[in-house]
Formats: sequence, structure tokens, C-alpha cells
Amino acid sequence: MPIIKPISDLRNKSNEISKLAHSLNEPIFITKNGEGDLVVMSMAHYSKIELKLELLGKLSVAQNQRINGDKGRTLKQVMENIKENINAER
Repeated sequence: MPIIKPISDLRNKSNEISKLAHSLNEPIFITKNGEGDLVVMSMAHYSKIELKLELLGKLSVAQNQRINGDKGRTLKQVMENIKENINAER
């Protein structure tokens, strides 16, 4: 269930909102004049969202490549490439 707080709480109870954001690890929706205005979340939660978005972007690119006929590489090819990169670093 979403956490909804008025903007006055952001001003008057910022420590409480910070504790909520960190303890629940969920966004807090801030309303202004009864309508949605802001979303507040912990940096940790924001970082997780960024990582998920980055992964979804990469998956979307891969899906489009496959739709356009790119068959990708076999597991054997990937493993050989990894071994080559490891050996090149030594």
C-alpha cells in the first residue's frame, strides 16, 4: 500500500519521512493541495531502481537485436571470449 503524506509533513516532519523511506525501502508520495506532487525515497532504493532500468534497457536492446535476426553467440563463444579477456589482463 503506498505511503502518502502531505507536503506540510515534508517541511515539518522531514526526519520522520526520512526514517520511513529508509526503514520501508519504498517511495513516499507527497501531495500538495490534495494532488500528487513529489516522490521521496532513500538513495539505496533509488539506486536499485536505476539498476533495474539499466537492465531493462539492455534486455530491450537484446530483444530488438534478436527480432532483427541477430542470433547472438553460443555459450562456448562467450566462455572463450571471457578466457581471452582474462588472459589478456595478465
